[in-house]
Amino acid sequence: MAPRAPTILQIIPELDTGGAELSTIEIAEAVIAAGGRAIVLTEGGRMLDRLKATGADVRIFPAATKNPVKLWSNAATIAKIAKEESADIIHARSRAPAWSALLAARRSGCRFVTTYHGAYNEKSAAKRFYNGVMARGDLVIANSNYTRDLVRARYGTPDDRIRVIHRGVDCSVFAPDKVSEDRVERLRSEWGVRPDDRVILHAARLTNWKGQHVVVEAARRLHEQGRLDGIVILAGDAQGREAYAAGLRAAIAAGGLQDRVRLVGHVSDMPAAYRVAAASIVASVEPEAFGRTAVESQAMGCPVIATRIGAPPETVLSPPEHGPQSMTGWLVPPGDAGILADALSQALSLDPSTRQDLAARSRAHALSAFSLWQMRFRTLCVYDELLGPGLAARYVAAHPKNDG
Repeated sequence: MAPRAPTILQIIPELDTGGAELSTIEIAEAVIAAGGRAIVLTEGGRMLDRLKATGADVRIFPAATKNPVKLWSNAATIAKIAKEESADIIHARSRAPAWSALLAARRSGCRFVTTYHGAYNEKSAAKRFYNGVMARGDLVIANSNYTRDLVRARYGTPDDRIRVIHRGVDCSVFAPDKVSEDRVERLRSEWGVRPDDRVILHAARLTNWKGQHVVVEAARRLHEQGRLDGIVILAGDAQGREAYAAGLRAAIAAGGLQDRVRLVGHVSDMPAAYRVAAASIVASVEPEAFGRTAVESQAMGCPVIATRIGAPPETVLSPPEHGPQSMTGWLVPPGDAGILADALSQALSLDPSTRQDLAARSRAHALSAFSLWQMRFRTLCVYDELLGPGLAARYVAAHPKNDG
């Protein structure tokens, strides 16, 4: 009789946008490719159909609740599902459902895995306790060395329970030669950008810590100095933060930037967005636990400028540590619009040969260190540590090439 296929149950609140949400889908697909069963509990969202297309068993579930009574009730329901479906591992990717998942794992006898996806703020002992559930897995996946150090410092989690697995980017999708001119022209048309306009892209949900206000100020300074050689595209949803979005629009108007800075909302075709862009900015003023945008930009050969805070120093090879022959982008201090403006001007002034060399190095860096294949393989290895070998080897057999 063939051995029973391992069953991995993941829980994520919503599937609208974000690295944790995308990783849930990517790992469900990897588990199935390795011959396992994937169950995902979620409230759904715009990526729900993409998750279903993997073949995962998707259950619509109130995973976003923070109500203590409902969390307790959810734990009972998760435990019931885990027992009925013979789940081997419960993998939690967000704090509120992680509390229910932890209780469910204890009740059902499942192993418990967490992925520490964010640099969560901890302004009180209560908040630290609440966040600490993400460090209580049998194994804890940290999505960067920066995140590992946070987990270790905040909760005293020993190194032998932490596994660093950088998020992966599908370099077969984020590939310049896979983006057709039709897709490029469609996006330019949606943004109202002419073929000869250079695009400066900032892709992130609209929230203060992502630093759109710093980008607007940098654009104002460049415009005032006659150095703003392009159209700034702020791509991302407000997600209810209408006051922040209104403040950005007011700053754009005050700076006379109505024709130079545009808020375009959510963008579904991000490879085309980077293909359109002459430069990409990650302007976060608080630490990025990983910062997928910086790696996606490099995979697309798009010059990237990121803030020197959190994980981007792990993903972007920048001066002064790296010279012209090895750099893949620029790192700047968070919140400094002047230095950001200068770096942006430098990125836009690259001659064609230098830009081509930078693009080639950037893509090679993304492929070698941050491919989707590596992220999937290493996550399956974590599952194998708890269940015994099998999933990772079968995944390699099914997908032997590290092609993204």
